[in-house]
Amino acid sequence: MSSLLPAEAETESRVADETGGDVRVLSLDDPDAAQLIACLSADNARSILSALHDDPATASELADAVDTSLQNARHHLDNLQDADLVRIVNTRYSVKGREMTVYAPTRDSFVVCVGDDDDVRTVGRSLE
Repeated sequence: MSSLLPAEAETESRVADETGGDVRVLSLDDPDAAQLIACLSADNARSILSALHDDPATASELADAVDTSLQNARHHLDNLQDADLVRIVNTRYSVKGREMTVYAPTRDSFVVCVGDDDDVRTVGRSLE
């Protein structure tokens, strides 16, 4: 049986959480951790992600919910998608017949660890 823990050279681990989703465990120096932290440093990005945990929504619905422009909401949604925090789940049509993408959060939780690869493996084991 293969291990859920990373090999020596890896800096990311995935273990199942209590909801059946994955918990991503990243080392602080992992490029994915840097992207994730940079993405969540913006207030609007965090607000959008929080709003999506309530209900899936379109970019225009999220823009209204967090009181920002549609362009700003789309920018943050793109960044959240790139960081694997948000995914496309559906398509809706506006009253004008325009196709709109519906977003939802990924089921993954994440932990960013300070330390070396051994610390990442230790956190990964404690989450099992």
